[in-house]
Amino acid sequence: MPVRCKAHLRVDAGDEDALIGALIAAARMLAERSLGIALVTQTWSYFLDHWPQACCITLPLVPVQAVSAVTVHDVDGGASVMDPGDYAVDVLSEPARLVLKGAVPSVVTRAFNGFEVAFTVGYGDAGADVPAPIRHAVTLLVAHWFERREPVVLGAGPQEVPATVAGLLQPYRRVRL
Repeated sequence: MPVRCKAHLRVDAGDEDALIGALIAAARMLAERSLGIALVTQTWSYFLDHWPQACCITLPLVPVQAVSAVTVHDVDGGASVMDPGDYAVDVLSEPARLVLKGAVPSVVTRAFNGFEVAFTVGYGDAGADVPAPIRHAVTLLVAHWFERREPVVLGAGPQEVPATVAGLLQPYRRVRL
């Protein structure tokens, strides 16, 4: 992505590499945060304070590649990893779901963060795995920030994400009902 952004900005020298790298990271984080997605492969843990009421957990980020472990933390500070046969994972749905099979165990979890789901999210390991419209939106946002380095432009309205960038990201926005 840095080479792509430098080419888009028509920057040949390495003088601006640190700035461009920081802008790419900021644009990526803005896209991930506003869309509730992970662009490249990342490992996360999702904590619950108690057993899920309906034995179904909706994972907070997409796209989910896999669930690596479900851990129960007890009141004594111990932890036990659930057998993968005790739960089913649906990574095809968005958002992904984890369904606990059978009855709720009699284990009393600690008061906070007693139930942990460790999972992997992202489109892939490389930037090239990210859908092209998202990559282009990040490039355009980097260019926007690169050209407008001041935080406020006098006489203009508030500086928001350009409409083109928002339009490219719109199909990836999760609709919540």
